[in-house]
Amino acid sequence: MPSIELKLSRSNRTYRPSELIEGRIVTTSTSSISHQEIRVSISGAVNLQVRGGLAGMVESLYTVVKLLSIVNSSVVIKSSGKLAPGTNEIPFSISLSNDGKTGYQRFYDTFHGGNISIQYLVTAELSRGYLQKSLSVTKEYIVECDKGFTSEQSIRANVVSFYITQDTQKHQLMPELTIGHFRVTGTIPTECAISSPLCGELIVESSAVIIRSIDILLLRVESILAGERIITEAATVQTTQIADGDVCRSLAIPIYVILPRLLVCPTLIAGPFSVEFQVSISITFESELSKLYSKSDLKTPMPWVVLETLPLRIY
Repeated sequence: MPSIELKLSRSNRTYRPSELIEGRIVTTSTSSISHQEIRVSISGAVNLQVRGGLAGMVESLYTVVKLLSIVNSSVVIKSSGKLAPGTNEIPFSISLSNDGKTGYQRFYDTFHGGNISIQYLVTAELSRGYLQKSLSVTKEYIVECDKGFTSEQSIRANVVSFYITQDTQKHQLMPELTIGHFRVTGTIPTECAISSPLCGELIVESSAVIIRSIDILLLRVESILAGERIITEAATVQTTQIADGDVCRSLAIPIYVILPRLLVCPTLIAGPFSVEFQVSISITFESELSKLYSKSDLKTPMPWVVLETLPLRIY
């Protein structure tokens, strides 16, 4: 049975909107393959999905999906003909830019979220006529838009200081934390390049209660305009533990978080949707109650967990 494979020229499959997508279509067959045409198509779209339970009473009965097209183009690589038996490699090239065509929206970076996803696909299809099944293969490619220049001085200016005490917490704490004293300070940037690590430091100045763990949480906040309502959902994208156990007091603990590329994107605020991010410092203290309950939730933190959440602009 004949097969078809799509190989892109770049191993990381990453392109910018002004570039060409190049590669090879590889067909394998024990006999010759007659075809009407061989076509390569590219597509890109924003998928907005409102899951049941996030919408209203009526909408919660089903999933609402909206599709915003970004790019949709195709080119014929070979007209009707015949491919020889064995392995055939057919080079192709197709422009990713819209070239001023109407119906195209601006490009966004590839992103796979919970309710919002931005995906780009390239498809190679070998049409064999009405009596034989066409051969096709689809592969995802990554789009990264050009970023504006951000000076090192501007990045340093967006590093903020924070402190965490029992007085900064809005939820109920266990008595040991309320009566005792703890103070945690540090610095962390509120802006970060998507290809760079998030770096800062944290110092436990004092704590009357034993610390079990210190974690840095990367949060994603997705908002979708549904009718006259804006539906927002926050979720934890990644948890990075920076300390395990009762740390030394007055010791600077480095914060070093690598952003997961496909699960984050530059902070995006468009008309019908937005994708924003936050960084949360989570400190978990030793408690007998913690053994009886599951992990803490950001919406309802447990009494033995303290949090400090800051906005994070990714560019």
